Amino acid sequence: MAGNSQRRNRRNPGSKKGASVGTGGHSRKALQGKGPTPPGEERKGHPKQRAANAAIKRERDAKARAGMRRAGTARGGRGGAGSAELVFGRNSVVEALQGGVPANALYVQQFIDSDDRVREAFQAANDRGIPLMEAPRPQLDQMTGGLNHQGLVLQVPPYEYAHPEDLLVEASDAGQDALIIALDGVTDSRNLGAVVRSAAAFGAHGVVIPERRAAGMTAGAWKTSSGAAARLPVARATNLTRTLEAYQKAGLMVVGLAADGEAELGDLELLTGPVVIVAGSEGKGLSRLVSETCDMRVRIPMSGLTESLNAGVAAGIVLYEAARLRAKR
Repeated sequence: MAGNSQRRNRRNPGSKKGASVGTGGHSRKALQGKGPTPPGEERKGHPKQRAANAAIKRERDAKARAGMRRAGTARGGRGGAGSAELVFGRNSVVEALQGGVPANALYVQQFIDSDDRVREAFQAANDRGIPLMEAPRPQLDQMTGGLNHQGLVLQVPPYEYAHPEDLLVEASDAGQDALIIALDGVTDSRNLGAVVRSAAAFGAHGVVIPERRAAGMTAGAWKTSSGAAARLPVARATNLTRTLEAYQKAGLMVVGLAADGEAELGDLELLTGPVVIVAGSEGKGLSRLVSETCDMRVRIPMSGLTESLNAGVAAGIVLYEAARLRAKR
């Protein structure tokens, strides 16, 4: 009978009120939430994140250009520590290659219009075993910061500076009294190259330059030295005054070149022993602290028409005098 059915609590399978599936806890987890909304800079695709990424990229690109663009046709001559240098422009590249400037690679623009300068660059690079790297123009534009490279970019490796104490070792190994040149505030890389060339020619054991506010061994200095930079060590001093004082403690005399020096160059006996010759910039001369550190300040006799000499010329004159006096011993 209808009222005596033993199938209790059974519902028609087609009924809308059929058995329901459990949530498995999903609703409870949904109620917990996902925490605070992250800032826009951390949300993928958010305008603030895109702006932050663009700013980081601009900063990175600017640092890359600053690190790669040094002397040659790019800058006049502050050498960085531990960073490569670029020389670009057809004339500059050819002169650097022919002048013995060391190089890692010569980058050449794809489909470059060849002329005499380009052929000379290819020949010089081939003779020295420098690899040629073909690159599209946009890449060369990025490397040079948009400057006119004319399709040729030469990559120069960072110069490996010596320590000031290494120059004393050079003299000791040669069994000679140390003859060292120090430059104070010389910012022209060509002057530095000329000093290196003179120092190598007259038997000096090295050149010391300050780490800051001074010319470094750039491609311009290499070229002016006419290859002497490959034979003579150049040392960098964190503090030139303290380096000179250390040389004094090692037994060297410090002789500064100054227009108002108390002694005149000529048969100066100090030059026959261990000595450091210090030359300043043409405009300012020796700085106060360096001048006070010198054991003697020496002037080069000149006619009244000439007030001063640049560091390259002055150092060459004194080095010649030192070599002449040492040869007479």
